[in-house]
Amino acid sequence: MFDVITIGSATLDVFIESDSANIVSVSSKDKRSDFMSFPYGSKVEIDDFSRSLGGGAINTAMNFSNLGLSTSTVVKLGYDEVSPVICENLVKSNIDTSNVIRAKEELTGFSIILVSFQGDRTVLAHRGANACIKEKDIDFESLKNTKWLYIAPLAGESNKLLDKLASFAKENNIKLSINAGTTAIKKGEKYFSKIIETADILVLNKEEASMLTKISVRPDTKNEKYSKEFIHPDIIEMLKALKKDNKVNVVITDGKAGVYAYNGENFYKAPEFPAIVRSTLGAGDAFSSTFTAAMEKYNMDIKKALECASVNAASVVEVFGAQEGFLTFDEIGEKLKSEPCFKIEMKHKNEIR
Repeated sequence: MFDVITIGSATLDVFIESDSANIVSVSSKDKRSDFMSFPYGSKVEIDDFSRSLGGGAINTAMNFSNLGLSTSTVVKLGYDEVSPVICENLVKSNIDTSNVIRAKEELTGFSIILVSFQGDRTVLAHRGANACIKEKDIDFESLKNTKWLYIAPLAGESNKLLDKLASFAKENNIKLSINAGTTAIKKGEKYFSKIIETADILVLNKEEASMLTKISVRPDTKNEKYSKEFIHPDIIEMLKALKKDNKVNVVITDGKAGVYAYNGENFYKAPEFPAIVRSTLGAGDAFSSTFTAAMEKYNMDIKKALECASVNAASVVEVFGAQEGFLTFDEIGEKLKSEPCFKIEMKHKNEIR
C-alpha cells in the first residue's frame, strides 16, 4: 500500500542563468507585461548551468518521498537517453517505478529554463510524452493500492484523464489532491465543479481561481477599506464559490502575498515564509505536495499543513533547482522554531462580514 501516487509530467530540466538577461516592461492602457530579453543575434555568456529532473509528477513524488511517504508515480516516458536517467533517479529516491509508462512513438519531456537575476524564470517546454497519457496506458488496479492520488497539471491530451481519475478515486475511497493547472480550468466551471466534488484538496493560484470562478480581485493598494480586511473580500468569495457544499479543502496561493484556505468552517491566511529567492521554479509543486503530505500526517489539520507547506516552498526558492531545497518534517519543524513571528491567521466563517 502506497501513501501517495502522483500523476502528471516528467521532464529533464536544463537551467540556464545569465546576468546578460534584461527585464523589459511594456505598458499599455490596460496592462503591463514583462519580458526577458537577450541581445538579438549575439552570443550570450552563461553564468550558471545545471540539469535536474522536473515535471509536476516527478517534483511532487520526490518531495513526498523526502517527507517520508511511500510513493509511486504515473508518468509517460519515451525510449530515449533521458528516460533511463529519470528512472534511475526515481529509484535512488525510493520512488516506485512500476507505474511508469514507456512509449516508442514519443520523446520524454524536456525543458530549458531561463533564470533571471531577479530569480524569476521563463520556461521553454517540450511536452513530448507528457501530453499523450491515455486511459489504456494506466493500470487502474495498481492505483487502488494507495491512500492518496495526487494529480499534478496534465498537459495536452493527457488532460482528458482528469475526470476519469477523479471518478476512480471516489469509487475506490481514495483521497484526492488536485493541482489542476490552466488546461483543465479552461474547460469551464461546469466541467470542473464535478472534479471538485470528488476532491479532498484543491490547490490553485489566484489567477487560476479567478479564471474558474469568474471573480476578479479588485485592486486594493489604494483602498483603505480593502487593505484592512483579514482576506480581500473578492478572495473570500472565490474560496466560497470553490468550496460550495462539498468535502474539498480549498487553497489559493497568491505569490508574495501568501496563501489563503477555506474548509467550510474556517478561513486561513498564511504569510510568505521568509526566504532569499534564487529561483521560483518548483515552489508551487513543493507547496501543494507538502500541504497534502502534512494533511495526511497531521489528521487534516489545515493550519499545520499551511505552516509546513510555506516553509518547504520557501526552502525550494532559495536554491537553484525544483527539488534541491526539499526539507523533511523534522527540518521544517526546526525552521518554524527559528521564525517565531511566522503565524497563520484563522477566522471562523461567522466572523467574516
